[in-house]
Amino acid sequence: MRTIGKAFTCLGIAIVLFLCCDAATAHAQGTQPAIAKIQQPPMGWSSWNALSNTINSELTKAQAEAMLSSGLKRAGYEYVNIDEGWWLGDRDAQGNFVVDPKAWPAIEPGEHDGDMTNIVRFIHKQGLKAGIYTDAGKDGCSMFPDLGPAYFQVGSEGHYEQDFLQFARWGFDYVKVDWCGGDKENLDPDVQYGEIARAIARAEQITGHRLYYSICNWGKESPWTWGPGVGGALQSIWRTSGDIVAPVVAGSVNAGRKVAFDKMLSNFDQGIHPEAEHTGFYNDPDMMVLGMPGLNAAQNRLHISLWAISGAPLLVGADLKRLDAESLATLTNGDVIRVDQDSLGLQGIKAAELGPGLEVWSKFLTTPGERAVLLLNRTYFPAPMSVKWTDLGLAGETATVREVWTAKDLGILKDRYETTVPAQDGVLLILKGTEGSFRHYEPAAKHTQEELAIHDAETRFTGITARKGEWAQVRITYTNSVVAARLVELRVNGQVATVVEFPPTGAGQGAVWVQTHLDQPGTGNMLNFAASPGDGVNIDNIDVH
Repeated sequence: MRTIGKAFTCLGIAIVLFLCCDAATAHAQGTQPAIAKIQQPPMGWSSWNALSNTINSELTKAQAEAMLSSGLKRAGYEYVNIDEGWWLGDRDAQGNFVVDPKAWPAIEPGEHDGDMTNIVRFIHKQGLKAGIYTDAGKDGCSMFPDLGPAYFQVGSEGHYEQDFLQFARWGFDYVKVDWCGGDKENLDPDVQYGEIARAIARAEQITGHRLYYSICNWGKESPWTWGPGVGGALQSIWRTSGDIVAPVVAGSVNAGRKVAFDKMLSNFDQGIHPEAEHTGFYNDPDMMVLGMPGLNAAQNRLHISLWAISGAPLLVGADLKRLDAESLATLTNGDVIRVDQDSLGLQGIKAAELGPGLEVWSKFLTTPGERAVLLLNRTYFPAPMSVKWTDLGLAGETATVREVWTAKDLGILKDRYETTVPAQDGVLLILKGTEGSFRHYEPAAKHTQEELAIHDAETRFTGITARKGEWAQVRITYTNSVVAARLVELRVNGQVATVVEFPPTGAGQGAVWVQTHLDQPGTGNMLNFAASPGDGVNIDNIDVH
């Protein structure tokens, strides 16, 4: 089994293990294993798009307060993330951060100027979580400033353990690690982000405080192939592309910038890697640009629909104080948030292509037979579009359909849904039908007592049937009797692996899902889990949709 964090080569096969409580299938009679509880994609706000590198305590406080007054917190948005510009690269004789006391003063009596604990405490008192920013290299993106002078030595290279321990001691809950310095030095992102993950784990062990890990290397060296579980990280996101837009700061020389609709669509496309998105690991196509100059109301709705169907983080980049009522209603729509935050943690897949630019996207949801569906019209003309229940892996003739943005429940429809989709727009649906069948597989061979003692003993499943041109959803049933979550490498047909997280189950069974594209015809597919009781994880069986 590879060491978690070792560089991957490019994934050739997409793998999905899909968790489904399907009582209708013969093998699923009796008590179902509990679906493992995993971290959903983060929701919140980030300072970069609206404030660039001008961030300070007063601006951060105002955004935290706006998250409450706007209703975003009630809808589930919780992170207030401080991006580039909070620190200018100065360290004391011991190598600790020196923070500008004027930018980050005391907020309450008894606090000290220049202590980032002050702003964290304020954010936490609002019932929110606080995020911070650094770079994996010696320098950071401030050497190419968007506004103001250039600053150097603002990265964490050479100080990983020290810096991430400080972030945890300050009380931050989230850390975004950029790649400007790493890129300048031509570093290996898998290696550097693996070292950072281990530094985060050490900080958590010392302080008892969790740091959510956001990898921001803009898709360099295909992070979806090494991001899941890099360095032993439990639950993280990784950027799959560059920024959608440069900052648009009111009252600055950058105030005239606008979001390009095509660039937003391009970032969505670059973020589709379903084989890597599972068990708390998520592709990140960049923070949302919803509510920023350049997009109209319909484009804003399509934007969040795309992010939701792909299970992306919902991080708002706009100035929360300037969002209009329509933008806030779009951001807080309960149906679209439910689609994004579904507990299976899977990414949507392209279920059908009706013609050039006319696509049907489908996301499996936790309730058996339930799907989120997006009819996407990329063309410049309105187009009739439809989705058949069979395209979605459903077995019955009928399904109930809800249109998310019109909030219309259409009742029971037979065979399909049809509509005309406006140009460069989409229709988001939630539908419930009869779940299709699953095939049940037991391990190819049981381990001997000698093999049970070997840490690298594999659990192998063979003879898995492929459906031509379709993704397979796989539920993995397992036991993990130890108290900690475990990372296990999964390899399909000998291709480059992904890493799956298996939370503890106690004495019972648990289930997690992944998604994959089986490339061998008929029954020629094989799944290998590099797991054994030495890992504390037993892979009991899999169910393939």
